[in-house]
Amino acid sequence: MTENEKRIQAAKVLALCGDISQMTLWRWMRDPALNFPKPVYIGNRRYWREADVIEWLESQNTEAA
Repeated sequence: MTENEKRIQAAKVLALCGDISQMTLWRWMRDPALNFPKPVYIGNRRYWREADVIEWLESQNTEAA
């Protein structure tokens, strides 16, 4: 698995996004206007590609500027 394909769990996503709450993450995932990366479910756990989350965060910073 390359660095670009690294999968992270919800706790790491929450921390990367500024220590947001589970509820905020849930809202972001369901808001089509935000286009937050979709998780992959393995069993009952959610995983995101770390690169997708970082790319999304960077796009939010450029839109706000």
